Amino acid sequence: MINLQELKKIFRGFISLNEPLAKYTSFKIGGPADIYAEPFDKIDLTNLVQYLKDNNEPFMIIGRGSNMLISDSGYRGVVINLESGLSKISLENNFVIAESGLRIGMFVDFCIQNSLSGVEMLAGIPGTIGGAIMMNAGAYGGEISDHICEVEIFRNSKIQKINKANSGFIYRRSGFVNDIILSGTFNLIKGSTGELIKKRRELLLKRNESQPLNLPNSGSMFKNPEGTFAAKEVESVGLKGKQFGNAQISEKHGNFIVNKGNAKASDVFELIKIARSDVFSKNKIKLELEVKLVGFSKQEYEIVHN
Repeated sequence: MINLQELKKIFRGFISLNEPLAKYTSFKIGGPADIYAEPFDKIDLTNLVQYLKDNNEPFMIIGRGSNMLISDSGYRGVVINLESGLSKISLENNFVIAESGLRIGMFVDFCIQNSLSGVEMLAGIPGTIGGAIMMNAGAYGGEISDHICEVEIFRNSKIQKINKANSGFIYRRSGFVNDIILSGTFNLIKGSTGELIKKRRELLLKRNESQPLNLPNSGSMFKNPEGTFAAKEVESVGLKGKQFGNAQISEKHGNFIVNKGNAKASDVFELIKIARSDVFSKNKIKLELEVKLVGFSKQEYEIVHN
């Protein structure tokens, strides 16, 4: 059991008890966290994480709460939100250094304003730099790791800098699953600000036309299987528009599940099961979740990961 008086001696940020998590997720779904914390800065974060590890207290990190589905019962532990305290970005010796709580959209804007190209394909992804690095986020044939040269992390009670070669980047994964990502350093190439603005606008229009951005969602639900697209497989078995409770497999894009209003995590979970079952039954393809499940039981987790 966490001693709040002890915690406040080493932590300067915001703390709340039994904080509903729905308002911190892009899905607008999720029960309460036992303790919710917003670190003041990077040192505040590492102090908190070390305290929790020393006391064997469960915790998880979120940025904008995208790419995750939090259960209706919430999270039994500490949820640490980095968006308010770790959102700095700077240009140093032609390298862009972005802290993990910075919104991806702000990162893209900063790069374009400084005539730096290579990350404009990330525009419109509703996440933060830390989550994007952790998941090696990408779109339209590019990945955030394409331009990373170094990642700053908290590992084994120390702040360390890991170069790209040792970061374990593969499709939608990195080697930082058990680490706390603090910032990323990016090496980008010079471009024309006008051309980059035009390209970003084109990509955003393309995303708006193909994805249900008007309704809360967590981004792509499934990873693309080798040689095909998850959306194509879901749509091929007639599930586009399938609804359970107030959750729906998008009528616009088969790899998105949307919240049509007060949807529960259990509604989304049922649609995940239906999609995986039908696609495997008819197409013999196992869809692998891209979205992270939080607060679900081991049995529930295994049901959608078998």
